[in-house]
Amino acid sequence: MRAKPLLVALFLGVKLVSAAAPALAQQNEAAALTVAVTKPAERQWPETIPASGWLKPWHEAVIAAEIDGLRVTDVLVDVGSVVSRGQPLGRLADESVRAELHYQEAALASARADLAKARANAGRARKVEGSGALSDEKINEYLIAEQTAIAGVKSAEASLESQKIKLAKTTILAADDGLITSRSAQLGAVVSSGTELFRMIRQQRVEWQAEVSARYLPRIKEGLTATFVGPGERRVKGTVRLVGPTVSTDTGRALAYVALPQQARPPIGLYVTGQIELETTAALTVPEAALILRDGISYVFTVDADKRASRVRVETGRRNGSEVEILSGLNRTTEVVMAGGAFLSDKAFVRVVGDALEEGEAR
Repeated sequence: MRAKPLLVALFLGVKLVSAAAPALAQQNEAAALTVAVTKPAERQWPETIPASGWLKPWHEAVIAAEIDGLRVTDVLVDVGSVVSRGQPLGRLADESVRAELHYQEAALASARADLAKARANAGRARKVEGSGALSDEKINEYLIAEQTAIAGVKSAEASLESQKIKLAKTTILAADDGLITSRSAQLGAVVSSGTELFRMIRQQRVEWQAEVSARYLPRIKEGLTATFVGPGERRVKGTVRLVGPTVSTDTGRALAYVALPQQARPPIGLYVTGQIELETTAALTVPEAALILRDGISYVFTVDADKRASRVRVETGRRNGSEVEILSGLNRTTEVVMAGGAFLSDKAFVRVVGDALEEGEAR
């Protein structure tokens, strides 16, 4: 008789547990987070290597005084001026140079007069040569005087040409098209030969001298695309024009010279970081927002068929915009939580956005 009440109690307990299970499931479902999921995408991304370095002029031109002891009378350009080849940049006092030029012109006229006289004498000597009217010694004297006068004229012409060149040097001209980056010329200053007056970037061309690890050196070729982030987070793209033949013994890094488009015109002297693109390879990617970083390790949450979230450790690679390459831990068919994984716990029940919408419509 005692067994009957015990069986009744066990039956009632099973009934209670059975009735509570759906209620507990409904409670868990109501408390579940709603998430959006996506599958990893396969992209074709170029393999990149990190690089960093200074922005420097492609070529610099130093414009200096070529004559001594003259005073600066005009400064025609300033820092930041865009100039053309042959454009006047400044002028030096030319009074003494012009006076010397006039003197050389007079010296040339005198030399030509001496030549005319010597030629006349030599012509007469040639006519009477052999007649005995003039001695052989006198005839040779006239002929030698003619040659000396010819040499005197050539010397005077050379001196005059030199003085004309010196006069032209009193106007300081741009050596090439470019941008003035430095001005040392001061109005009234007396300069000497070799004194730097201006400095310019030839053709306004700036290049990125990108330092790369020596282990990448065999893979870097002329013509590869390189990109860096400039001021204002602006991305600037260039082309590798030259790979340095040596490796620094101090840093173990080599230089890749990256030619930049003229219209980019980034400021010279900046130290920037970027990358050089190598060959294009396939990349399995997820949105960057799907990544969770804990203790320096990257994770994502995946959702299985039972709508359970699982935390999976992944290894990341390249980044492009808002996407990150996944090197290991996922495959193309895995459903990944796109955002909000930081609020999930491992094996938690979730509601997927599409399923939640269907449930709402059904109700």
